[in-house]
Amino acid sequence: MKLLNNKTVIVTGGSRGIGKSIVLKLAEHGANVVFTYLSSSKEAAMVVEDAKKYDTKIIALKSDASNYIDCENLVEDILKEFNSIDVLVNNAGITKDNLLLRMTEDDFDKVLNVNMKSVFNMTKVIQKTMLKSRKGSIINLGSIVGSKGNAGQANYSASKAAIVGFSKSIALELGSRNIRCNVIAPGFIETEMTEHLNQEIAQEWKKNIPLKRAGSGFDVANLVLFLASDLSSYISGQVISVCGGMST
Repeated sequence: MKLLNNKTVIVTGGSRGIGKSIVLKLAEHGANVVFTYLSSSKEAAMVVEDAKKYDTKIIALKSDASNYIDCENLVEDILKEFNSIDVLVNNAGITKDNLLLRMTEDDFDKVLNVNMKSVFNMTKVIQKTMLKSRKGSIINLGSIVGSKGNAGQANYSASKAAIVGFSKSIALELGSRNIRCNVIAPGFIETEMTEHLNQEIAQEWKKNIPLKRAGSGFDVANLVLFLASDLSSYISGQVISVCGGMST
């Protein structure tokens, strides 16, 4: 059973890691998916190629989610191809980890700009078409460090905590128009980024996870699928962790 037949979904930052898993999972369930990338054009083309087997429309567009004008142009272009946009997945994000003692103002500003302002930008420009349709699901990628913090990630943790407050406010503002907004908070997920971690550090992380393993991108993508589908039609304003019990 395909849960997203005839739905159109935008995924920001969909060329690698968790974003790639999300794109492929949504395509598998019948969605037309438009995903953005900023610099990884080769990886984006590979995702489009991988998704062809699902026989849906998969489009990769170069766009900077932290730039408001880019977001306006992106949505305008998508609406030329599709009648409406049913789901927005705000996944774009970066890290610039360092202890606060060594963290520069630029490191702080860039992480907040990409991780948080991109969510504001895309949500603001998408709401018009969702309000017109009187339906929609907005899914924002947070992190468990947004609630528990993490040494060396003050900027990243702050950006993810901000996403929670923003999302709950949007759920309250747009709920009367049947538009839902939720946050997914991943824990330790194995992606291209974590491959560069020291193995001892990675093993130490896994020891602290009740399920004793790292998650995969598809563990997150499965929850995105649920929140994008009508199975979650009465769920809004929530933060749901995908962390193997790590935040317990």
